[in-house]
Order: sequence, then C-alpha cells, then structure tokens
Amino acid sequence: MTKYEKLYHDIAATLPDCKESKMFGALCIKAPNGKAGVMFKDDEMIFKLNGDPEQEALSLKGAQYFDPMGGRPMTGWVQIPNTHTAKWKNYAVISMDIVKKLKK
Repeated sequence: MTKYEKLYHDIAATLPDCKESKMFGALCIKAPNGKAGVMFKDDEMIFKLNGDPEQEALSLKGAQYFDPMGGRPMTGWVQIPNTHTAKWKNYAVISMDIVKKLKK
C-alpha cells in the first residue's frame, strides 16, 4: 500500500456514514444512498464536485476531469494529483456532502 492509498483510507475513515467500495475498478467512498463521491486510482483522488469547488479544484496544477476510458472525460468528477494531498480531505468532505443529497 502506498502512502497515498493509506491517506485515502484515513480520509475515508473520518467521513461519517460513508463506506468504502469499488467503482470503475477503483477504490471509492459511498454515501448511505449508495452514491459514490470519492474515488482513488493510480495514487490520485477523484472527487464529485460542482459549482465553485469544481472550478477551484480544476485550477490546481495537474487537476483534470476524470477520464476512465480515454477520450470521454466525466464532467463533475475532478481528478486531483497527489501533489495536492493537503487538499484531499476538504474535497472529500465537499464531495460526500454533494452526493448525500442525491436521490437513490
């Protein structure tokens, strides 16, 4: 386990009412409604964001829309490289707040 994967698990453990799972072959964190809000893949974290948080995240150096299939980026899912680990927990909290409000 890399130090980045350990950080992902540590962050997941602090998010109330959330559980770890898998999505698109990546580790993810799901809300009680079953919706994923955070993913971890290739030592980077991916967050479900919208509005100002989405734009702020995209302004980080190296951040981009998540593109699991190559050529079809998923708007609303921002992949943030491990050079920004200090911001991961904050974005995880924001992401989980967003998906907790989605209908099942």
